[in-house]
Amino acid sequence: MLSGAKINESGRSMVEMLGVLAIVGVLSVGGIAGYSKAMAKFKLTKAQDQITMTLMNVRTAYASSPTYNGLDNATAAKFNLVSADMIADADGGELNGAFGGAVTVSACGESDCTDVGAEGDGYFYIKMEGLTADACMSMLTADWGSDGMMGMIIGDEGKKSSELPLSMDAADGLCYPEGENKATPDITWVYY
Repeated sequence: MLSGAKINESGRSMVEMLGVLAIVGVLSVGGIAGYSKAMAKFKLTKAQDQITMTLMNVRTAYASSPTYNGLDNATAAKFNLVSADMIADADGGELNGAFGGAVTVSACGESDCTDVGAEGDGYFYIKMEGLTADACMSMLTADWGSDGMMGMIIGDEGKKSSELPLSMDAADGLCYPEGENKATPDITWVYY
């Protein structure tokens, strides 16, 4: 038996543990913020890809037809004119975009697309709902090209292709409507 022997204990002090917890907390907050930004960018890119892919598929499917007669969500789902991840209910024709809002793919009727000078089933549109305000800004200021595009309808306001892409100031007024708590309007792309 050893008496008077010095016992050597190792461990961490309370101050050291609090320091470690503070560092972990700061890194966690930074990681969550970075993840949120990355997810927003991913959804925006996915939404843009969904519009582009749908546009190309519809044009290819109707290349030999002078009209888009019969084009609707159910037809788009049935003939794979939209990406599989957009189809919420193929039989019911329910489509959802990257931000979770409804998507409509349809031939223009007699009044659906008149805001941009398109009337009748010789034109079609892709409507995306549920965008965030930032995604709305990005979508409205992007150059969608003028090849076959008649214009965009933002909420109730039509912009012909000659007015596109919109400036940041013009898009800001449409994406952040006054008094609507940053609610964003629907965006409709109209093509021939």
